[in-house]
Amino acid sequence: MSTYVAKPATVEKKWIVIDAQGLVVGRLATIIATRLKGKHKPIYTPHVDCGDNVIVINAEKIVFTGSKREDKVYYRHTGYPGGIKERSPRQILDGKHPERIVEKAVERMLARGPLQRQLMRNLRIYKGTTHPHEAQNPAPLDVAKMNRKNVRV
Repeated sequence: MSTYVAKPATVEKKWIVIDAQGLVVGRLATIIATRLKGKHKPIYTPHVDCGDNVIVINAEKIVFTGSKREDKVYYRHTGYPGGIKERSPRQILDGKHPERIVEKAVERMLARGPLQRQLMRNLRIYKGTTHPHEAQNPAPLDVAKMNRKNVRV
């Protein structure tokens, strides 16, 4: 018996939509990363993109546990000496692009490299309830029902 290796041409990719309203950021990001990588499928192959296309709506309504909304710090560097910048999740969520919280959480859960960049192109995040992918007939995935800890009311 030989080991099965998935080929990129034979992988069947589905479209799923996740409503992020009231969901905890880290738990949502792990579920999205698993779906993007394809680890939920029996044909999973580590070096092949066998995951699904994921659409996240209501990204501005995600929640943090505890006091992370105020105390957590996201760092970035401008590239210049002394150019370290920091922002809290509250500043990002109240700003112009609140969907970047989910995007960065998922991006940092995937191994860096060409495959990560390809997988991130399969993720679409929107801050409203509408998205332009109705033609793909995405199936809803209820993350809140998977585990009671996934949602914070």
